[in-house]
Amino acid sequence: MIAGQPVRAVLDERSKYLRSLIIDGLSAGRGHVGSPLSIVEILRVLYDEVLDVRPTQPDWPERDRFILSKGHGCLALYAILADHGFFPKEELKRFCKPNALLGGHVDAHIPGIEASTGALGHGLPIGVGMALAARMRGRTSRVFVVTGDGELDEGSVWEAALHAAKHGLDHLTVIVDYNKLQSYGRIDEVLPLEPLAAKWLAFGFAVREVDGHDLTSLRGAFADLPFERGKPNAVIAHTVKGRGIPFAELNAAWHHKSTVDADTIVKLRQALEES
Repeated sequence: MIAGQPVRAVLDERSKYLRSLIIDGLSAGRGHVGSPLSIVEILRVLYDEVLDVRPTQPDWPERDRFILSKGHGCLALYAILADHGFFPKEELKRFCKPNALLGGHVDAHIPGIEASTGALGHGLPIGVGMALAARMRGRTSRVFVVTGDGELDEGSVWEAALHAAKHGLDHLTVIVDYNKLQSYGRIDEVLPLEPLAAKWLAFGFAVREVDGHDLTSLRGAFADLPFERGKPNAVIAHTVKGRGIPFAELNAAWHHKSTVDADTIVKLRQALEES
């Protein structure tokens, strides 16, 4: 990674496949595009290799907890959950349809979803509560929370961070999807975050910065948890919004599409295959 920018490596077949499942969801006619595409590798490593969860027993009390605080990135989480068998993949093609299981933001009634999110800034406070509850009950469960970078504009994130540090929640990890583009503009134009690592350090976290699309970097960071005993963890994952669809990458127009027609789906699939 150079100067905080992720490497534009060729996507492997699994990363492409998970993105194809996201497109399956979009084929239902609408949805957020850029936001789920930037977190595919993060969720892939977590669910394939890190999280202790049971798809056939999603409420298993000893499980690790994962919260997608940027709930509008739901299609990435739905894709990995469906691929792991939490619910049938056919549900993806009913995304946002009347009476469908899967809505436009994650909801706790869905198998594998720990918390309903959508109003930004709620995921880390919930994660802090879950981490405290695990400690009080003598469980070894870990808690992981993915936030958006634009979401860090919310003061509730930093209030929760203060509490996480006070209580020494080293089994809590916040992962910032740092794609540097929020819904209506560049982060450095809307509300600059830098120096971002220094902010988390000042709030009492142990911090790592990684290329959020590089599997080796992600695996290395998660394998080293906790980074420092007695401190919560922050992983700043430098990503590309829309990763895998070149015409959508770093393009705010692809944050969300209220209409996705059949021709667009064809273009998305072609672009993914060529990426």
